[in-house]
Amino acid sequence: MKKRRAIILVIDALGIGAMPDAVKYGDDATCNSLVNTARLCGGLHLPHLAGLGLGNLAGIRGVSTINNPGASYGKMAEASCGKDSTTGHWEIAGLVTRIPFQTFPDGFPPRIVNAFLREIKCSGVLGNRTASGTEIISSYNQLHKASGHPILYTSADSVFQLAANIEVVPLETLYSWCAAARRILDRLASVSRVIARPYREVNGSLERLGKERRDYSVKPPRPTVLDALCQSSACVLGIGKIEDLFGGGGLTHSIHTSCNREGLEILLRVLRGKFDLDEALMPGVKVFSADRELIFVNLVDTDAKFGHRRDPLGYGSALEEIDSFIPGFFECLVKEDLFIITADHGCDPTASGTDHTREYVPLLVRELGAPPVALGTLPDFTWVASKVAAWLGVDFTPL
Repeated sequence: MKKRRAIILVIDALGIGAMPDAVKYGDDATCNSLVNTARLCGGLHLPHLAGLGLGNLAGIRGVSTINNPGASYGKMAEASCGKDSTTGHWEIAGLVTRIPFQTFPDGFPPRIVNAFLREIKCSGVLGNRTASGTEIISSYNQLHKASGHPILYTSADSVFQLAANIEVVPLETLYSWCAAARRILDRLASVSRVIARPYREVNGSLERLGKERRDYSVKPPRPTVLDALCQSSACVLGIGKIEDLFGGGGLTHSIHTSCNREGLEILLRVLRGKFDLDEALMPGVKVFSADRELIFVNLVDTDAKFGHRRDPLGYGSALEEIDSFIPGFFECLVKEDLFIITADHGCDPTASGTDHTREYVPLLVRELGAPPVALGTLPDFTWVASKVAAWLGVDFTPL
C-alpha cells in the first residue's frame, strides 16, 4: 500500500477580512490582513497561490481571479472564543475553544506575580504590562542587565511573556522560569501560553532570537485529530511551533525553526524524502507507521516579524517567499497526498496597535484526482481536521 500523506501549511496571521464579531474583539471592521497588505504594497506577486484560487476569495491587488483554479478554495470563520495561535491551531485540529482564556490588560495581579517570584527565587520582575516585545526589551534592557530580573509583559491575547538577554540569563534558566510560570498559571488562572522571548545585543542593537523562542501552551482539554492519528500509529510531524502550541502532545516528530525559509526548506526536504526523521523523533515515541503521515507546518514570520510590528512591506515579502516554494512542493505530490494551505487568525499589519485581528482565514485544498470546487465560507476551522481524518483513515469527530 502506498503511503498516504496530508500536509497542513499554516501561514500564521493570514487573515482575509473582518469577521462580524471583530468589533467585540477590539478590531476595526475594515481589518483585512491580506487585502490591506496588498494595497499598501502596491500589489503582491503571488502567481502560484493565485493559480490555486486565492484571488477568487477577495479583491487582492496584484492577485488575479482565475476561472479554473488548481485547488478547491474558500474561507473559514473562527468558531472559537479568541483570535490567537492556540485557539486557531486547536480549531484546525478539531477542537473549538468555547470558553475564552483570561487576558490581563492591566498586567498580572500580585497573587500570580508573587507566586511566580517565589517559585523562581527572584526578588522582582520588570514591566508587567501590555506591550510589544521590541518596545519593552528596549525600555527595560539596562535595568534587566543591572538586576537580572525577567521582563514580563502581555498583550490583548492570553499570554504571559518573559523576555531575557541571554548574556544575563542563560537560555536554560529562561526556559525553567517559563516552565515554572506554566505550572503556576495552571493552578491560578486560565492563560493560553507562556512564551520565552530570548534576545541578545549585537553591535549595540537588540536582536530577538526566533529559533530559541519557546511557547508553553496549556494542553488541549480534549483529544484533537493529532491524538487520534498518534493512537492509530500514524506518523505526525510538527514543523515550527506546532509542538509548543499543543503542549508537546499529539506528535511523533517535531522540528523547531528560526524563520519561514527554514520551515519551507525543511518541508521541501521532507516531501522529497531527503530528511532523516529519526533526528526529529519525540521523546518516548517508539511505534509509528510509515504508511500514513500528517505534516503540520506553522510559518510564523507573517505574524511575529511583520504582523505585530505593523510592517506591511515585510509581510508582503514573506508571502511572496512562501509563494515561490509552492511549485517545488507540488512537484513532490502524488494522488495519495492532500495539501491544505490556511491560517490561524489575522494580524493586519496596517491596523492600529500591535495585536492580532479577528478575521476569516483562506482555505486552499490541493487534492490530485478530485475536481476543484468553490467551498464558500465554512462556519469553523474544524473542516480541516475532518478532511485530514477521512484522508488518513482515522475515526475522529471534531468537538
